[in-house]
Amino acid sequence: MSQFLIIPDRENMGETLALAKEYNLGLELNEFMYPSVLDDTQKCIEIAQFYKKSGGNVLTSHGDFFDVLVFSEDKRIAEISKLRIMQSIEVSAKAGAKAVIFHSNIEPFLTGDAYRENWCNKNEEVFREICKKYPDMNVYMENMFDTRPYDLANLGERMKDVKNFGICFDYAHAYLSNTFLSEWAKVLSPYIKHVHINDNDKAGDWHWALGDGTIDWTVFARLREMYFPEATVLIEMNSIESQLRSLEYLQSINLI
Repeated sequence: MSQFLIIPDRENMGETLALAKEYNLGLELNEFMYPSVLDDTQKCIEIAQFYKKSGGNVLTSHGDFFDVLVFSEDKRIAEISKLRIMQSIEVSAKAGAKAVIFHSNIEPFLTGDAYRENWCNKNEEVFREICKKYPDMNVYMENMFDTRPYDLANLGERMKDVKNFGICFDYAHAYLSNTFLSEWAKVLSPYIKHVHINDNDKAGDWHWALGDGTIDWTVFARLREMYFPEATVLIEMNSIESQLRSLEYLQSINLI
């Protein structure tokens, strides 16, 4: 089975590293998702150097997703979105990451074929170029506001010849939709390379510890075994206490 990851706490890195060592965990960085950080070159260098020297197994990094719309009809917005993607990749590489995650940012209430086709066309165009420009970095697209898996699957199918592109399946985001989780897993399964998990009560994306919400994690265990057994899995919450409780919960259901 694949490796699990946690988000490091830079202010308490000793605790993060101890937990990572105990459970053989990788790390997913979250600092480089913020535009204010990306605009501060010195801060980016300091953070990247910190993680490079920390001794932690940095595997993935979350890129900027605030207002990142490469498919925008406004060319200037599309251009700055592309810049943010490149900035995220370049600084994440300096920190030692092997993959960077971005959000689909598709508008769920715009259901017309023209909108969906434009979303797919523009994303394919941009991410083909990005993946070619950074061949040593894996680039993953995550479901965010998506209410169905078919748009991401369409993009994944078009990009299947690009070896460093894949889908990040956010299980908690999918749980908030009205589409069955089994449908999400089945449709996206050929393209899933990374997974995000946390809990909620289907009322909001709360990033609770596993077991604190209403998600049935035994179902997740079955879907993982069937559809994405090799994908890395991030336990996506920030506090070390929540990470530890989630790891203990996963142990209790024999998932880790």
